Formats: sequence, C-alpha cells, structure tokens
Amino acid sequence: MAQPLAKKDDDRDDEEYSPFLGIEKGAVLQEARVFNDPQLDARRCSQVITKLLYLLNQGESFTKVEATEVFFSVTKLFQSRDIGLRRMVYLIIKELSPSADEVIIVTSSLMKDMNSKTDMYRANAIRVLCRITDGTLLTQIERYLKQAIVDKNPVVASAALVSGIHLLQTNPEIVKRWSNEVQDAVQSRAALVQFHAVALLHQIRQNDRLAVSKLVTSLTRGNVRSPLAQCLLIRYTSQVIRESGNAQAGDRPFYDYLEACLRHKAEMVILEAARAITELHGVTPRELTPAITVLQLFLSSSKPVLRFAAVRTLNKVAMTHPVPVTNCNIDMESLISDQNRSIATLAITTLLKTGNESSVDRLMKQITNFMSDIADEFKIVVVEAIRSLCLKFPLKFRALMNFLSNILREEGGFEYKKAIVDSIVILIRDIPDAKESGLLHLCEFIEDCEFTYLSTQILHFLGIEGPKTSDPSKYIRYIYNRVHLENATVRASAVSTLAKFGAMVDSLKPRVFILLRRCLFDSDDEVRDRATLYLNTLGGDGSVVETDNDVKDFLFGSLDVPLVNLETSLKNYEASEEPFDINSVPKEVKSQPLAEKKAQSKKPTGLGAPPTGPASTVAAYEALLSSIPEFSNFRKLFKSSAPVELTEPETEYAVNVVKHIFDSHVVFQYNCTNTIPEQLLEDVIVVVDASEAEEFSEVASRSLRSLPYDTPGQTFLAFEKPEGVPAVGKFTNLLRFIVKEVDPTTGEAEEDGVEDEYQLEDLEVVAADYILKVPVFNFKNAWDSMGADFERVDEYGLGPRENLTEAVNAVINLLGMQPCEGTEVVASNSRSHTCVLSGVYIGNVKVLVRLLFGIDSSSKEVAMKLTVRSEDGAVSDAIHEIVASG
Repeated sequence: MAQPLAKKDDDRDDEEYSPFLGIEKGAVLQEARVFNDPQLDARRCSQVITKLLYLLNQGESFTKVEATEVFFSVTKLFQSRDIGLRRMVYLIIKELSPSADEVIIVTSSLMKDMNSKTDMYRANAIRVLCRITDGTLLTQIERYLKQAIVDKNPVVASAALVSGIHLLQTNPEIVKRWSNEVQDAVQSRAALVQFHAVALLHQIRQNDRLAVSKLVTSLTRGNVRSPLAQCLLIRYTSQVIRESGNAQAGDRPFYDYLEACLRHKAEMVILEAARAITELHGVTPRELTPAITVLQLFLSSSKPVLRFAAVRTLNKVAMTHPVPVTNCNIDMESLISDQNRSIATLAITTLLKTGNESSVDRLMKQITNFMSDIADEFKIVVVEAIRSLCLKFPLKFRALMNFLSNILREEGGFEYKKAIVDSIVILIRDIPDAKESGLLHLCEFIEDCEFTYLSTQILHFLGIEGPKTSDPSKYIRYIYNRVHLENATVRASAVSTLAKFGAMVDSLKPRVFILLRRCLFDSDDEVRDRATLYLNTLGGDGSVVETDNDVKDFLFGSLDVPLVNLETSLKNYEASEEPFDINSVPKEVKSQPLAEKKAQSKKPTGLGAPPTGPASTVAAYEALLSSIPEFSNFRKLFKSSAPVELTEPETEYAVNVVKHIFDSHVVFQYNCTNTIPEQLLEDVIVVVDASEAEEFSEVASRSLRSLPYDTPGQTFLAFEKPEGVPAVGKFTNLLRFIVKEVDPTTGEAEEDGVEDEYQLEDLEVVAADYILKVPVFNFKNAWDSMGADFERVDEYGLGPRENLTEAVNAVINLLGMQPCEGTEVVASNSRSHTCVLSGVYIGNVKVLVRLLFGIDSSSKEVAMKLTVRSEDGAVSDAIHEIVASG
C-alpha cells in the first residue's frame, strides 16, 4: 500500500510539502483494484484516480498491460451516479489515450453521456470522445457535435467548439463542414462561446487570406459582445492590416475599428487595441496619439496589472517613436517608486529613451537610489537603457560614464557586471572623448574584479585601444599588476596585452621588454610560453622583428575568421604530420532565422536546414554535393544560403530551397516534406522556368525517387553561369510528382499513381548571394591595412524613409555583408549614422564597406555616402553597381 500522507508540522514550514509524498506506481496499481468492488466507494475511487493522474503527469510510464488493466477497470465506474467521480473518470480516460480497439469499449457509454440530460456529462463526454476517437468514429458522431455547437447551454457549446479547434489539426475536412453552425455560435450571447467560435472560424479559414479578410470585415461590422472575442478580433484585424502592406494612414483598412475599440468599456479590449495600433507598420504620430492617451490614463490606475501593461507598451513604442511618448513622462516619473519593481524598471527605461539632454542629470539622481532596490535582471535593463541614452546625447558621457563606473564597483552577479563592462566598451568605441576616462574606469575595476572572463576581456580590449591614447604608459601599471595578483588565465592575458603595447608604442618597447622577461619565471606554463613567444617576436632591443611579418600579423593583427568556426575546426582536427591550416576554417557566420527555429519543432528538416555548427554546415553541404556525380566537378563550394521557404506554412507540401554558389555554377537544393499521411509521392522533381534569368542555363538535375509522409527528401537542379560573374535572375518553380494513395491500416501504397503538380513561390538569385558574411574584429585596423589603392567613393539618394534604421537595414540586406562592431544599431531619433560592413566577394576577395547615412528631418529623404575598399578594383566597382541598381 502507499505510504501515509505526510503530516505538515509547524516546525517544518520551510520544507516543501506534497500530499503525494511517497506515492509509488506499484502500490497505486494495487489500489486501483477498488474499481472492481461490487459496492463502489466514490470518494476512494476518486482518490485513486487522482494518484494515477499525478503519476502520469509526473512522466511515469505505464506498460501496455498496466494501461489496459487500468482502462478496463475505469470503464466499470460509469455505473456510479456520483458526479464528482464521473468527472475524474473523464480525466483519466483522456490521459490514458486508449488504443483504437479499446476505445470501442467506452464509446457507447460516452455517447450515452453526450445525449444525457445532465449538461456536465454532455460537455465532458464531448471533450473525451473528440480526444480519443479517430476519423471513422468521428463521422458517426458528427451530427451530435454540430447540435452541440448551437446548444443553448454555453458549457456544452464551448466544449464542442474547443474540441473542434483540436480536431482541426487531425481531421480538418470534417471540421470545415461545421462552418454554418460555428457562424451561428458567433452570434451567441455567452462570452466564452462567442470567443471559442471566433477562434475556430478563423482557424478554419486561416490558409485563405481573402476569406480571413472577409471574416474580419463581417465581424468588425457585426455585434461581437464578448471582450475575449473582441481581443481575438483585434489581433486578426492587425494581421489583415499587416498582410495588406498598406502603411498609409488615410488608406489603412480597419484602423477606424481599432480606434473605436479604444473607447470600449472592457479594459482588456482597450489595452489590446492600443497595443495593436502601436505595433502597426509605419504608424504615424497622428495614429499613435489616441492609443498613447488611453495608455497614459492606465499609468495612474489602481490596478498593478494595468499599470504594468501600459508602461510595457509605452516602453516598446519609445524605441521607435519617443516623441509622442514624452507626454507621459510626468506620469511615468511617479512610477519610479512603484512597489512593483517590474513597473518601476520599465518606467525608468522608458524615461531614459524619451528624456532630453536637460533631464539626464535629474534622471541619474533618481536612478541612483532606485538601483539598490532591484534585482540584477532589472539592473541589466537599466544599464542597457543608459548606454542608449549616452549614444543619443554624447555630450553627457561624463555623467553617464561616472554612473556606470560607480555601479560597477557595487555588488552584483556576472551578467550584471558584464552588461556594464559591455556598455563602457561600446561608449569608448563610439564616443572618442570618452576613451581615456572609460579605459581608466575599466582598469580600476579589474583591480578588484572577481570574474576571470571579464578581466581577460578588459585586458584584451585594453590592448587594442590603450596604445591609441595620448598617454599609453599610464595603463602599464594596471596591466602588470595582473601578472602578480591574479590567477593563471588572467596573468596570461596580461602578458599578451603588455606585448601589444610594446609592439604598437615605440616609447614603451624597452620597458615592456623588461617586464616580459620577468614573466619568464612565472609558475604557470601558459604564462611562461606566452612571454617566451612575445620576447622572440620582439627583438632584444624591444623592436618588432620586421623579417617575420607573418608572426607579427598573427600575434598583433586581427583574426579574420569567426572564433566559433575556429573552435569547431580545431576540435575536428586530427593530429597528423600535416599542420593545422587556418585557411581551412570557414569564414562565414551562419545565423539561423527565427522562423526556421520555430519550424524545427513542427517538422524534421534533415539536410534541408543547416546543422547547428557553422563549420559543420559547410562540411555537410560540401559532402552532400560532392557525393552526387553530376555536381562533383563544380570545384570548391563558395557559399550556401539559408533555406528560402517556397510554400506557406501548414500546406500539403512543405518545400524550401538552399542556393549553393560555385564559381561558374549555381545548384538549387529543394528540401521537400510530404505532410499528407494518406499519400506517397514518387519521381519528385522541381521544374524551373529560367526565362527571367538569361545568364543561367540548366546543365543537370536529380529527382527524388520516393517521398513518404513526414520524411524529408531533396531534389537538385544545377545551372551554369559566366565564371566569377555575380549573375542574378528570377526562377519560377513547379513541383511535379506522381501521387499514390496509402492504405491507413496497412501503410502500403497503391500500385497505380496519378501525375500531379504543385505551384511553388518564385525564387531569386540576388547579388548578396555572391558575398560571404565574414566579420572583422578590429575594423579600423583592417580598413587601414587594406589601403586606398582600390577605394571607390560615391553618394546615393535612398528616397524617403521612416527612419535611419530602415535605411541601414535595407542596405545591409541588399549587400548581404556582415555588420561590424554593432554599427547596425541606430540610436533613436538620430539624424546621421555610420555603419561598417565586411565580407568576402566571390573569388575570395576581401571587401570592406563604410556607409555614412543622413536623413532630412522634414522630408525624410535619406542620403548615403558609400566608401568601398577591396583587394580588387573590379570588386569595388561591383559593390557600387549593386547599390546603384538596387
């Protein structure tokens, strides 16, 4: 038997207490025999079912025999008239998920309950039946489900509608036949029924954009009373507005409806409408005004949840439209002392985004008292907001830098201290006047820093920026102290930093040489090895050895490969007579799109999506393509793109394509997934019309012999293009295959099939496909070392833009290059911005780009100065041609 429940003593208040303490599966299964007693004890049976449900929800697995015995025992409980026990029976049947042959045993009892006069029986029976039945039985009870949707009892109607939402995933064709009944349920006076009906009706039509638009049109003109349904409708309306692509205030569809919802009596509807308006693409200050007005009223609400929702929404708006939010600053200042620290943090960060230069000092005084009362996670948010404020008002860097320095010395965890250090580093890089004071603050911090990682990062940064200051010698003391007072890791980093000062500052070379010689007697091997290496690299007189430029560049120059790629390559390197070749390390940084990450949980991707590691991605694609005879003579693979989706989500067939770029060929890898269980696809091939890609000619293809359900497969198509030329073009794609029906019981396909085809989205090869994203970790050094021999400069007009962020992102996407040193981030309300990019052009030609943007405050016209440096003048000209034609 199970152990008795533990009694909660007064002296054990601090311990966790569970009424299920000591429950074991074997003992509970023994107790389940009570279900077979002639005289049922409803209370005891309910307790046993509760224990079974607990075990199931804790992840306890039941064998097939155990689950079957429990299921058959539970079915005997239908003879009890106890309503509480009956509810527990419904729950355990849902959780056990009986097999198809076992479902028949309980179906008659559930169908009887579904037609019972007791509404509670009817509602729960509907939920259970829809959970455990298959498509065959579902057709038999479809008539009852339709009646339940329009039932006068809201509990029964909601149960049927919610079941329909779940069934739509497995039996969509059956649920789509309920549209008329669901449409009637939308007119229900019951709030939950109307909410569930609107949700189901939208899901039925979600793959038809025109049908969704018509649904939203009819509902916005209709009488949706339920606040929950109104919130859903607002979200669907926002979706239609986004998909319409019309950002003009006067022509924006449904905006009047959203604005009318701001006057709704339900607070949740008002908040949902305000949030929807603030998130509209290209929203204007005139459109924002009514939403911000109602949010301002909620800031003074007595309900914490309303204050939090309002200030969080305003915080997001302040990132893109700080000026309209300034009207709320007085109300937000009162929230700094709010008992809810989340509200106070959001208020502070919003004020930092919307404040002007004259209010900085006052805000700093308020924040100083505030910081000691909040957790590290909130402090990090505040630090990031202060960093943005400093970039916005660079003349205030002294006050803000002193504030960051002061909180850096206070108590705090690693992530908090790292956020402060990162902020100071960014300010040093972006505000020249802040360099010397910022470096001194960092030097003072490492005197007492308890985090090895932060100490090494500061020393590394000091080695880059310190030699460029007016008086580099004042940092030597701080660096050398680390050699004596720190652990081996920090000491080794300090030795490297000393060597950089000696290599880059002539006056410090003799002094550094003496200090490095002292490090030869260190107790740690790494420290001694580094000191020896740098002393051999530096001459005896302290000068850098000019005859060994490669060593000098390796030690003191920038590493032009991503560290994560280098790490992966080193891990994969097997010791042999051949030394490790750093040129074999892939230079492109692979970043996985958010949409792709979400899709991974829904369907397998095989080689359709890049593997996790950047280096393994290139290796996997190269191995795959070289194993195909038709493509084995295409020479070295230059670049593989991220997968481009060619189908909408939730369609019959999921297809995406990866573009593999070679010097004189382009290979399209079509990753296909069959999402229909009852079909087998054979002889799958993508037929491509390249009439709009004149420079490409098809040379090879490889079809997919078989594509079973939910098993990814690949089909390939290769095109030849002029060698070394970044040819562009548009390709029309048509999926062609033979479809065979599959018997759901045996899983075998029919012998005869039918030819069919499926239209895919068009695919474009653009100029960015011929450029690798390769980061440069010290852009200024790389720019200076590249030289101006092949520099090309020109100016361009980018037309009217909402803000500089939009213009910067457009040019980055056009060129397909890697933003460096965080310059892709534009400060709010900035009228000018500099962005630097790096990459490798096809033919392995390094390219560096410097972009200078300016925006006119009245006309919103954006002008751009583009400066390109590369190792080949033709490549510099090609970059300008891409921008000119884009």
